[in-house]
Amino acid sequence: METENTAPAKLPKLLLATRNRHKTREIQTMLGEGVLVTDATEAGNLPEIEETGTTFEENSKLKAEGISLHVRGIVLADDSGLEVDALGKQPGVYSARYAGPGCIDEANTSLVLERMSGVPHEQRTARFRCVLAVAENGVTMAVFDGTVEGILATEVRGEGGFGYDPIFMPLGYAETFGELSSEVKHTMSHRSRALVQFKEWWAARKS
Repeated sequence: METENTAPAKLPKLLLATRNRHKTREIQTMLGEGVLVTDATEAGNLPEIEETGTTFEENSKLKAEGISLHVRGIVLADDSGLEVDALGKQPGVYSARYAGPGCIDEANTSLVLERMSGVPHEQRTARFRCVLAVAENGVTMAVFDGTVEGILATEVRGEGGFGYDPIFMPLGYAETFGELSSEVKHTMSHRSRALVQFKEWWAARKS
């Protein structure tokens, strides 16, 4: 008889090259119960991979390949961020550290709002981008890209999500990702769109 403690061990495992537990939980929710998602905080003494790339794809591949040299099995790395047209597509690859090394989400969000102060609604266009890279034994096996277009709010709205979610309104909605339910967000987010492609690849690989 299968017990609650032994059941998870029989699930296929996927290691995320991240220490962002918000991201891990979100990806676990999107992938569902058919896979057990773990990350670098649970996998022991893994190195920090320096994100020296100038694009999301370069950084996601750096992380996936770097971590996959230290573990067995497949590693999935996500590099994602916000591109604001009026800021020359900043913060881009610097989204997680826009306000400086070690900064928190609120500092990054506040800096974007400060730099967008006075910019009219029609010029507040932005997008979230996510690039996923899959690697094993230091070699990238596949790359997936997801994008969602939107408009920046003029203030923080909502307490859901993380990162820049409370200031980003996806096209067609008057609410930010911080106000929309996770169920609605997961039908259209940049990460969910990239993960749909990954799930198809994952399923084809197992068949």
